[in-house]
Amino acid sequence: MRSRTIKVDMLARVEGEGGLFVKIKNRTVVDVKLRIFEPPRFFEAFLRDRDFREAPDITARICGICPIAYQMSSIHAMENACGVKIEGTLRELRRLLYCGEWIESHALHIYLLHAPDFLGYEDAIRMARDYPDAVKQGLKLKKIGNDLVALLGGREIHPINARVGGFYKAPTKKELTALVEPLKWAKDAAVETVKLVATFNYPQFEQDYEFVALRHPDEYPLCEGRLVSNRGLDIDIADYEKHFEEQHVEHSTSLHSVHIGSGAYYVGPLARYNLNQDRLTPAARKAADEVKLGAFCNNPFKSIIVRAVETVFACEEALRIINEYEPPENSYQEVVPHAGVGYGCTEAPRGILYHRYRIDDSGNIKDAKIVPPTSQNQKIIEADLYQFVKDNMALSNDKLTWLCEQAVRNYDPCISCSCHFLKLHIEQL
Repeated sequence: MRSRTIKVDMLARVEGEGGLFVKIKNRTVVDVKLRIFEPPRFFEAFLRDRDFREAPDITARICGICPIAYQMSSIHAMENACGVKIEGTLRELRRLLYCGEWIESHALHIYLLHAPDFLGYEDAIRMARDYPDAVKQGLKLKKIGNDLVALLGGREIHPINARVGGFYKAPTKKELTALVEPLKWAKDAAVETVKLVATFNYPQFEQDYEFVALRHPDEYPLCEGRLVSNRGLDIDIADYEKHFEEQHVEHSTSLHSVHIGSGAYYVGPLARYNLNQDRLTPAARKAADEVKLGAFCNNPFKSIIVRAVETVFACEEALRIINEYEPPENSYQEVVPHAGVGYGCTEAPRGILYHRYRIDDSGNIKDAKIVPPTSQNQKIIEADLYQFVKDNMALSNDKLTWLCEQAVRNYDPCISCSCHFLKLHIEQL
């Protein structure tokens, strides 16, 4: 009996600590595990008995790449619990802040984490030897996103300026106007990025996914909308837990989320695009059309193209908001707590991020539930690996290992914010 073992002990370019195990026996894939061994972080427990106004600052510490998503989901949930809805300029500033996070996160993933896979480099440092201008462009794009987050959020990492009801301080017109020229450059650079990544060679791997994302009646979703899927799901955010549940599996310290009755589902840029392509801004839709991305894409390897298209959208949307901006009279609306349950769901760069809180009449948090996008994608990642290995067993060990790692990175998994290791072990008996 021929045996094969493929093992990678350490892989940069994913966030956090995790491993991957694929077992093949008699040319049949018999086991696939995305092993998450990073210690639990207990944020939901930390939130108990804290004041409801503290949730945005506490949850922002969960992630250094997408803290805005955590802040916005918690803020929307608290305002929902208190019967408050923020509109007008303050709502627009929230979308602007979210655009900054998408720009910096997508630029990081496209240029520094995922492009090296397609171009045959182990990391962006080696890639920079042959593609210095591309790497510089990615870093400059990321910086512009960071600058936008720093201006509106108070700082680019774990921002502190967003609050329940609005912002502690609103930017001046002059401060925002200073970002117009950099964002114009960023939009053009993002369009060039779409063209660049569209030239990559993509494995033929199309699957029948259930895509789940927010959908808003008028705009490409960032902070609000109903949860929809390509298989008929159309629910209010408050009904999330009637349709999705988390399950513990032995090989992961991160819970797996499933769609009750149907199993694995897919969240993230590809889901957003497939369910909201008609809501893209003109330049973003043109960029997608020019590379013939189509209205629907079910090849996860092409998620890098969608991220580039969404970067065009984020730049264009940011410019629109800045051009229309007039400073609000008040930077926040006072929110008075009362006992209740609130729900929030926003589109983190990696997909939907669900928050639910129960607070008492004094505004103390009595219970919290947070479901990040990577938890929701774990089962579909394992399903992808099962099918990909099954379809490509004839490949050499090195090639199969490379492509399996790449398949994981299609989802830009955010296992944590501080560590960057993935152990891959494929065993064939």
